[in-house]
Amino acid sequence: MRIMMLTRADDAADVLPSASFLDGHVECLAPVPSSYGELGAADAVLLDARGDLRRARALCQLLSGPMDCPPILLVLEEGGAAVVQSDWGASDFVLAGAAPAELSARLRLLRPRSVEERVVDEDRIEVGDLVIDTTAYTARLRGAILDLTYKEFELLKYLAANRGRVLTRETLLHEVWGEDYIGGSRTVDVHIRRLRAKLGTEHDHIIGTVRNVGYRLDAPGDE
Repeated sequence: MRIMMLTRADDAADVLPSASFLDGHVECLAPVPSSYGELGAADAVLLDARGDLRRARALCQLLSGPMDCPPILLVLEEGGAAVVQSDWGASDFVLAGAAPAELSARLRLLRPRSVEERVVDEDRIEVGDLVIDTTAYTARLRGAILDLTYKEFELLKYLAANRGRVLTRETLLHEVWGEDYIGGSRTVDVHIRRLRAKLGTEHDHIIGTVRNVGYRLDAPGDE
């Protein structure tokens, strides 16, 4: 099981001492937008919620909702458990002083993410009125072909294949432009703006902006 922890600590054991007894290494990531795109590779996410509970709640709701994050296990101080509600979106919580056996059990019992099938077949992606043919490199909106550049097409295709999921600028740069691209994330904003213009005023809103995080593509019925 691959486990990541969102925390400002350098070592997971500083937050949750029993984490040092887990079979695998717990990767620590800072709770900042540039880290969110990496969480999709985890089987479970530990969220350090020992300090600011209001901020922890907002982050948990973001990750469990539009970010489509793996199951979240909150790490709380003893008094924090009393304020956690179901609307936080966490799968479970564990106290910072929990024994290794309890932590292992809670991780084992986390429910895996449900996978929503978004690709109709290997060569076709449909999102509302938008139909993308990945082999013909065409995107049609209500039957009309959109005049897209190669990068615009690749960006739209990646957004559509991850419909409803918030994608950070860093994730989009890595997946669409590749690891060797040396430009900044500004190029993502420019291409998003061009895509919206080509979608037209009736459909430009299907590419939504999540402030300080990234972008998400939704069909009209998803909003």
